Amino acid sequence: MEIITEKSGAILKMAIKGRLVVSTTEEFKNALADAIAENQWIVLDLSEMSYIDSSGLGAMVFAQQKLSEKGGELRLAGLQPKPRIVFDITKVYRIFEIFDSVDMALESFKANA
Repeated sequence: MEIITEKSGAILKMAIKGRLVVSTTEEFKNALADAIAENQWIVLDLSEMSYIDSSGLGAMVFAQQKLSEKGGELRLAGLQPKPRIVFDITKVYRIFEIFDSVDMALESFKANA
C-alpha cells in the first residue's frame, strides 16, 4: 500500500494505492492520525485501492468518528467495484459520503461551506 497526500486549499487529499489490509492498516492509521491532527476536511481517493479488509474499514470508520468529534468530515472518492463489495456487505457505506470522483468530493465541501 502507498499513501500520497496533497493539499487542495483547506482540504487534504489522501490517495490510497494498493491493498488496505491487516498488514498495512497500522501504517494507514498512523497516516490518518497525523492527517486528522492537522486537518478538518479529508478526502480519501480510493480510485487505486484494489482491496480492503475489515481492519482497513475499521480504520476508516475510526477516522470518520475522530473528524466528526472535531467538527470535520471525511469523504470517500473513486471507490472501485471490488472494495465496494466490502462496503456493501457490511453496510458501512451508510456512514460515509462516497463520491464517484475526487473532484466531486472536493466540490461537495464547497457546497457545505
